[in-house]
Amino acid sequence: MPLPGVTGARTVTVRGHELRIWTRPGAPGRTPLVLCSGIGTGYSLLLPFVEALDPDVPVIGFDAPGVGGSPIPRLPYRFPILASLIGALVRQLGYDRFDVLGISWGGGLAQQIAFQNPRRCRRVVLVATGTGSLMVPARPNVLLTMATPRRHRDPEYLMAVAPSIYGGQVRNHPDLVASLAHARSRGGVSRRGYAYQMLAGAGWTSLPLLPLLRQPVLILAGDDDPIIPLANAWLLKSLIPHSSLYVYHDGHLGLVTSASVLGPVVGDFLGSAHGLLEE
Repeated sequence: MPLPGVTGARTVTVRGHELRIWTRPGAPGRTPLVLCSGIGTGYSLLLPFVEALDPDVPVIGFDAPGVGGSPIPRLPYRFPILASLIGALVRQLGYDRFDVLGISWGGGLAQQIAFQNPRRCRRVVLVATGTGSLMVPARPNVLLTMATPRRHRDPEYLMAVAPSIYGGQVRNHPDLVASLAHARSRGGVSRRGYAYQMLAGAGWTSLPLLPLLRQPVLILAGDDDPIIPLANAWLLKSLIPHSSLYVYHDGHLGLVTSASVLGPVVGDFLGSAHGLLEE
């Protein structure tokens, strides 16, 4: 059954690797937006954001290897390998240039994609993310919860921990936890797939390369994000030359729970003449 807001859910083979992808065609001639989701989550979690985004913007979503509908690879992978694979996927779908948006773990991947594609990647949106291993960390209890995929595999556990680790609207409205669990039930993540995602970013940092980014970058950060403290957004802003920062009043999953607010913000950035927002 097709997911709402997208068309063409299918499995494709890119450089010998199978990936489950979803696409939204958008308007002819528009630059597509590639979505990189967080650790343990497939593209389906981001559907509320896609539905709030300008319908003229083409969208390419994918499940990372070992997550959702994408099979587990035989060997672990690193961000540069996955970034190269996504670049090849976009070209295989018929696009030369593209924009990229990454949330949390996917924000690290989005940065790597931008580094490796300085001419093909036009604009970058970084949501609730940081600079990798060298960043302002979350509290130890939050890091401990994030270390395993249990919250993605145990709905009761998710409902117990989600308010304290995701913050924002989830903290104040526990009823949102049920909808998050439902969104994540489409495919799930295996323990090995989760471990591979953890290994992909282990020891990785974007700090030395951020001053060299050529693309306009929009940084979105929540003012109540227990996983990625707000100081990380200001660090990104200070290091990326052509960047703007938008702080929203929500938590780590604000791209989903505040989609009606952030969808138009991202749409304006992608369609603006210079790719930067007024601060």
